[in-house]
Amino acid sequence: MEKIKKIINDKESIILKILFVLASVMFAVPSIIYYINNKTVFQFDQWFKFLLNNTDRFEQTIIYLIVLTILTILYIVLIKNRKKVFKNTKRMFIFIAIIAVIFVAVIPFTCSDVFYYLGIGRINSEYGQNPYYTTIKDFVDAGDNSQYLVQDSVLAQGYINDWADSTVVYGPIWTLICNIVARLSFGNIDIGLLVFKLINVIVHIFNCYLIYKITNKKIFALIYGLNPFVLIEGIACVHNDLFVVLFILLTLYFLLKRKNLIVSLVFLALATTIKYFPILLLPFIIIYYFRKEKPLKRFVKCIQYGLIFAVFMLIPYLLYIRDIEVFAGIFTQQEKLAKSIYIIVTEYFGSIPNVVNQLKKLLLGAFVIIYVAVCIVLINKKEISFRSQMKKYEYFLVAFLFLLITNFQPWYILWLFPCMMWQKSQDINTIIRNISN
Repeated sequence: MEKIKKIINDKESIILKILFVLASVMFAVPSIIYYINNKTVFQFDQWFKFLLNNTDRFEQTIIYLIVLTILTILYIVLIKNRKKVFKNTKRMFIFIAIIAVIFVAVIPFTCSDVFYYLGIGRINSEYGQNPYYTTIKDFVDAGDNSQYLVQDSVLAQGYINDWADSTVVYGPIWTLICNIVARLSFGNIDIGLLVFKLINVIVHIFNCYLIYKITNKKIFALIYGLNPFVLIEGIACVHNDLFVVLFILLTLYFLLKRKNLIVSLVFLALATTIKYFPILLLPFIIIYYFRKEKPLKRFVKCIQYGLIFAVFMLIPYLLYIRDIEVFAGIFTQQEKLAKSIYIIVTEYFGSIPNVVNQLKKLLLGAFVIIYVAVCIVLINKKEISFRSQMKKYEYFLVAFLFLLITNFQPWYILWLFPCMMWQKSQDINTIIRNISN
């Protein structure tokens, strides 16, 4: 009887895995068809169209939602039945890797940022331009440089990108990564996109591994590794937030498992020199590391190691800095209004002069005051647990995401994943759509 039950369970597990693979392939089919028909992604401009053609957009949206719903339901079922489906860790990681590779085939139809990444990497690696002071359009439009568009499809694709007239809006570590990938592209946009996606697959799998090592639980690795949202934004659309997650996870790994604060701060600095928000984590990890010390010594250590962190963070900028303008691009996105509460403000209170700037200053001021107050309380607290630290960090991160960012993009939600392991059960359930632990 037990053998029969085992055979049935094994068959159910195999069927569930096959269905998830098939659903993932269904998601990739439109991109595969597009590439077969066009042989290249050069001049690809069908963003926000799932079928990647000019058929009715409403119809495309319906098909997208159906496929995504199937994938999400199967994801939930897999998580719920994880103990039956993934009987050992090795099989779990192999399956995560298979799914990730399938999403390599998905053309980034919801966002064109990867072509901008490759473009700035190309003008830096191949043409010796400093992308913090020279835009793709500046370089191409200067003199006879337009001739490069003919022989360099990476540069040409970057030139028609929405961000082509902007200097780099990320920190220098990301620019270095773009530089390396663009060099490996040899000026071919298809090679460049493939290399970028394969690197993101490796980062994705390593993130899953770090989550597992930090928590010793398969569920968290699966929540992250098979999440359709992560697969679409991180691998299909090749967002750099995957690298930010990597460096934050390494920060936590070396803090908790290796008890090495210096290495932990190095990785936090690397995360911050891609996007600046990880700096919010800095006082929490220093205070936790010195939790057994007296409040005054904790405060001194915060200053001491805060300065060490600042040095780690500023060193990569030496590769590109000429003057203070090197930091200007970081705030470029914050000047744009998109998909945030500020859109609602401008819609209903647009008649009030400078209403957006006034609200931004008010919320930023309140955020800073509360943040500093919480840090002061933590410095003076007798008992400090890492779980409570990460909960507080997540609260500030959520507030930062939804109240301070004027140009909110859905892939920013990836920022929440490195701290999900220490949240309340209901918060974790929200992430995975009411899945029980």
